[in-house]
Amino acid sequence: MAIDVKKIGEKVERESEVLKSVRTEIGKVIVGQEYLIERLLIGLLCNNHILIEGVPGLAKTLSVTTLSQTIQASFQRIQFTPDLLPADLVGTLIYNPRTGEFTTKKGPIFANIILADEINRAPAKVQSALLEAMQERQVTIGKESHALDDPFMVLATQNPIEQEGTYPLPEAQVDRFMLKIVITYPTKDEERLILQRMAGSSPRLDVDRVIEPSDIVRLRELTDEIYMDEKVEDYIINIVQATRAPGEYDLDLADLIQYGASPRATIYLAMASRAHALLQGRGYVTPQDVKSIGMDVLRHRVIVTYEAEAEERSSEDIVQSIFNNVAVP
Repeated sequence: MAIDVKKIGEKVERESEVLKSVRTEIGKVIVGQEYLIERLLIGLLCNNHILIEGVPGLAKTLSVTTLSQTIQASFQRIQFTPDLLPADLVGTLIYNPRTGEFTTKKGPIFANIILADEINRAPAKVQSALLEAMQERQVTIGKESHALDDPFMVLATQNPIEQEGTYPLPEAQVDRFMLKIVITYPTKDEERLILQRMAGSSPRLDVDRVIEPSDIVRLRELTDEIYMDEKVEDYIINIVQATRAPGEYDLDLADLIQYGASPRATIYLAMASRAHALLQGRGYVTPQDVKSIGMDVLRHRVIVTYEAEAEERSSEDIVQSIFNNVAVP
């Protein structure tokens, strides 16, 4: 069946107004951080989870909270701490001595958007309680499984500089996040706007709810329709394959990579590239879409060796080398 790229482009043009309205509302509160906001929208369009890393004070939590306020959906902020228990997250069974029966008390994870604040401050058993929810979109309490609402997104934050009292995320958990975003400081002009807008005892942070769950479902269906040529598919596969067998692509990186990216990276890179194209107002994917989003998909999936650490080569350096050297269609 022939794909009508022009027709898809017309749909994208119509639906772009909805996404623009979301960006406009977020912009009422958040200054700059276009990179972060775009990635949050990509996660929303792809029905997936995002890990946000940055030093304190860069509006990570505020950005997620503001996004949730633009959507007519439920929101829960969970502050991860060392004494948090899995039951505090997913819920538990409560015994009623009168009837002799157990009743289910659902935890805060039963919401559309979950902000897992400082996720690396909780121990591994709490972090692992998120695995089933993030992958299967259900939670098992006792012997019964409970489906989570749609949309369901986990947006987690972590602080990269303060390691005391933190627990590194297990690899299986990190791999569940579609994107890992690393955000940096604002520019001088942006910081002036932040000062003027926020340096008061009661800054106005009101936004309007401009998008409904039905809009999200429609936008996700449109994202899946974005055309991707076979050559772009091959490019994505070559990028991921190069993280596993760099020698086949004339890359001298084999001693620096302990583990390459899994097939989940291939899937997520294709999905995120389609969503990026939609946000750019196009009905088709270009190699530049893959390059633009590729670092966020791969930086937490390429595990470096001790040799790489000794040479002070990070996973980001390796991923950038791959993008620089794998042939672009």
